[in-house]
Amino acid sequence: MNLPVNQIIQGDCREVLARLPERSVDLIFADPPYNLQLRQTLWRPNMTQVDAVDDAWDRFDDFAAYDAFTRAWLAACRRVLKDDGALWVIGSYHNIYRVGALMQDLGFWILNDVAWIKTNPMPNFRGVRFTNAHETLIWAAKDREARYTFNYHAMKTLNDDLQMRSDWHLPICSGRERLRTPDGDKVHSTQKPEALLYRVILASSQPGDVVLDPFFGSGVTGAVAKRLHRRWIGIEREAAYIEAAQQRIDAITPAPLDGAAFDVRDRKRLQPRVPFGRLLELGLLLPGQALYFRMDSRQSARIKPDGKLLLPDDGFEGSIHQAGKHLMDGSPCNGWEHWYFVAEDGLLHPIDELRQAARALSWLAGDASVDPTSKAQPTRDYDND
Repeated sequence: MNLPVNQIIQGDCREVLARLPERSVDLIFADPPYNLQLRQTLWRPNMTQVDAVDDAWDRFDDFAAYDAFTRAWLAACRRVLKDDGALWVIGSYHNIYRVGALMQDLGFWILNDVAWIKTNPMPNFRGVRFTNAHETLIWAAKDREARYTFNYHAMKTLNDDLQMRSDWHLPICSGRERLRTPDGDKVHSTQKPEALLYRVILASSQPGDVVLDPFFGSGVTGAVAKRLHRRWIGIEREAAYIEAAQQRIDAITPAPLDGAAFDVRDRKRLQPRVPFGRLLELGLLLPGQALYFRMDSRQSARIKPDGKLLLPDDGFEGSIHQAGKHLMDGSPCNGWEHWYFVAEDGLLHPIDELRQAARALSWLAGDASVDPTSKAQPTRDYDND
């Protein structure tokens, strides 16, 4: 089966996913049934009935049935997800802990849980519990070693140049964004706001990537994916939801994909790779020269002719990243930023300055492999830079 991009496929997601090619999807956003277990009608103080989630698709006989359903669709998602892809799942306190445990059992590696703080939540009308004002999203890679996409700088820019936190304050879907029937009823009882999916898709994918939603509902994933020039696949059982979602997506005309306008990757990380040993070959650093660790300028290392660093205190040898990681008790370390050399002014400067000089020298010498204008792919871990 060819990948049915930009289409809604009707059917049970477990069956549809089984027909899709293995390792073909870059990003999955799943908004599965919450198994709310409602046992009685909810009423407001003015005696009007609360429009709660009582749809047939949210009913399960017991926790065992819900767990079996969840394990099946998660396993099916894992099969179609690329090795460097990511999975986002949203849920409430009714189900998210069960979902998270099953994700870990299947081998997913949880990267973050994000709290969607609803700025306009539905009140607790009976006054017997706290107002339920948030939902939880789990962001996971396929396994612990996966080289997943995270557009960190794009999310920071989106948040007024402040590092984006894991608490997202966004309103629930309402007003003109809420899809309604001709009679004024909600098309879908758990329609999510586009702002929520905007963050998920922008953070975890690139233009042209395939974004899949196995519980497509009102089509918010497809709508946002189309605006951001991602390809999308929706899976949905209910014909009424499919019709509404298709109309919604068809009405969207995204801005033209013009050059790098939609590319939000960090430009610094897109620069071509320069091996540390290249600095020795160009004479920017010398074998035997001392480098100093940023966290403690008293901690030094000697450069070996092959580009490894030798730590005199314990004899450890490794790359600039491995040596830094060793000094930081196993914490990830970008050696380009943490190792310093003594410059002509007698002060300590980061060796990253020499990397930039190496790029310029190699480009002037006609070495296309380090052309600073080339469209290199970003690196995601320090040991490969």
